Amino acid sequence: MTDQTGDQREEVNQLEKQIEELSKLIPNDGTAKELERLKKRLDRLRKEVFSRLTPWQRVQLSRHPQRPHFFDFVGFLFENFTELHGDRRFKDDPAMAGGLATFHGEPCVVVGTQKARDTKQKLYRNFGMPQPEGYRKALRLMKLAEKFSRPVFTFIDTAGAFPGIGAEERGQAEAIAYNLREMARLAVPIIVTVTGEGGSGGALGIGVGDRVFVLEYAYYSVISPEGCAAILWKDQENAETAASALKITSQDLKALGLIDDIISEPVGGAHTDHKLAASLVDQKLQQALSELKGLSSRELVETRYNRFRLLGAVADSGSASKTASDG
Repeated sequence: MTDQTGDQREEVNQLEKQIEELSKLIPNDGTAKELERLKKRLDRLRKEVFSRLTPWQRVQLSRHPQRPHFFDFVGFLFENFTELHGDRRFKDDPAMAGGLATFHGEPCVVVGTQKARDTKQKLYRNFGMPQPEGYRKALRLMKLAEKFSRPVFTFIDTAGAFPGIGAEERGQAEAIAYNLREMARLAVPIIVTVTGEGGSGGALGIGVGDRVFVLEYAYYSVISPEGCAAILWKDQENAETAASALKITSQDLKALGLIDDIISEPVGGAHTDHKLAASLVDQKLQQALSELKGLSSRELVETRYNRFRLLGAVADSGSASKTASDG
């Protein structure tokens, strides 16, 4: 971060404190005008600061403790939500949540990874890192959606699948791989939204969809910057360098054609205004569902297959020109 950006961040913090102090005073014309002036200045500074964030700073923002989590989005976006539990094989996994709901009157199934804010809940939710039973529960709910012809909405916010010995013994890799295959051929619309962290196979386990969206300050990657740094440099201190090299920001992902679109966030990030953040997500989900509802089951599966089949395709200009000259 440049010195100028650092100074601006400090000014943002000071303005936030001033606004908080003024808000506690007895309202009058003077305080109201001053509050409005400070809020406008704060919005302007936030836009300047957040327009120059580095990839590593975006990663840190995606992990903000006050960022909206799965159940926050469920509360704002869906009605009549009924949570369902268990994978019918081993146990329930609190790190993966889901159930039945309605979206603007449309019956649907909602699934997502759930983080937490206080220590007790973080331990209960396993810091948002699902185990095999979590992925099997998610797929059970998706199969239920297919049976009753309901669209599926998934929300991703996880550093990755849990790497513990027990999870590996119960088939962590197999559970994720099985989800990839089954989601690829699910005969109902699947709309995926990465709301915070989109870490590796832990994210992919519920990430195969007809539309894949990423919030502006979220990231989606084959590995966390810290994990990449530990492998390449044997030192997590190089996480910032890794974050830039991995091309994991929403803008990079859109440019590479790995996602369908970026969902804008409130100025300063989704944590500053959960309701507005959910409203912006809502608009994108409505549009996507409207487009997908017109497709038959066969068209959905074929289009989804072709979409993922093309990801990562690289054209070798040298080989292409040689082929052209040979022809």
